[in-house]
Amino acid sequence: MKIIKSENRLCTCCMEEHEVKTVLVSEQATFKNVKVNYEAYYLYCDTAEEYYADEQQMQENDIRLKDAYRKAEGLLTSSEISGIRAKYGISQTDMCTLLGWGGKTITRYEGHQVQDKAHDTILKKLDRDSEWFLYLLNEARESFPVEAYLKYWEMGKVLYEQNQDSYLRKAIEASYVRFDGNPAFHGNTNLSLDKVVDVIRYFAASKKVSALYKVKLMKLLWYADALSFKKRGFAITGLVYQALPMGAVPIGHNSIIDLKDVPCEELDIGETMAYHFALEEETSFPALSEDDKEILDIVIEKLGKMSKNEIVDFMHKEQAYLKTAPRDVIPFQYAESLQI
Repeated sequence: MKIIKSENRLCTCCMEEHEVKTVLVSEQATFKNVKVNYEAYYLYCDTAEEYYADEQQMQENDIRLKDAYRKAEGLLTSSEISGIRAKYGISQTDMCTLLGWGGKTITRYEGHQVQDKAHDTILKKLDRDSEWFLYLLNEARESFPVEAYLKYWEMGKVLYEQNQDSYLRKAIEASYVRFDGNPAFHGNTNLSLDKVVDVIRYFAASKKVSALYKVKLMKLLWYADALSFKKRGFAITGLVYQALPMGAVPIGHNSIIDLKDVPCEELDIGETMAYHFALEEETSFPALSEDDKEILDIVIEKLGKMSKNEIVDFMHKEQAYLKTAPRDVIPFQYAESLQI
């Protein structure tokens, strides 16, 4: 028994006024054939040496019992469910509308009714996937007053933007799963998107790199990884490169330039878009080692001032490009014959 507080009051156990303790007691109970342990609140009467509970405590203890069961079964607790609602700033009734559930379902789940596994799975997805929240909200927009819809949309959009980099990273990493265990393709290095971002930023920050647009950047990335493999036996980033018409390009290149902290500026040049990379302010590169930077400096010194066409022509003379079939993955074994 843990004493939480004591106060003089009418004790409804012995019907006398005296100091009554509020206590926390370890309990064990069976719910839905599952034995669970939980802590329950009671009042304690020293005169009768008995525990008893008022109506509020009985309600709270019932929820504590069911939350203990939820935890044992891997389900969301009542407070975790209400926390999902709070995150999106959505009411209990409107959350039911969003999910197509009965109007009191969430109210019951945040109280005394334990959700089934199907509903629990949906709630967990809603918790981690703000993009799905926005999709559901858009599908049900006619069911909400305009003011409520706009409020929920704004909350969901903020959360989505906060998590967008995480979604993007997961998508890129998923596209690289098929290369796991194939060092010939990833250069003996597991994909590190932190290093990818810092390598791009390092090139973008260098005064010795001119006119850094997407095509040139892709070649610099390959040369950095290939030179690292040649010198150290492993690449810097873990990127996997294909032989495309303009040279080596990493898998997922369109998504990589959208990663958070990549200093990419989209420029409208008429019929198409150009992607320019520049970093003006002083900055650090925490993902890169000093050895990594030395390799990047060599690449910058050799190739940094080349134009796009010059670096493409230079790349086309590499054995790695000449001996790899168009659109195939470029094996790192050809780094041994690198021109730099």
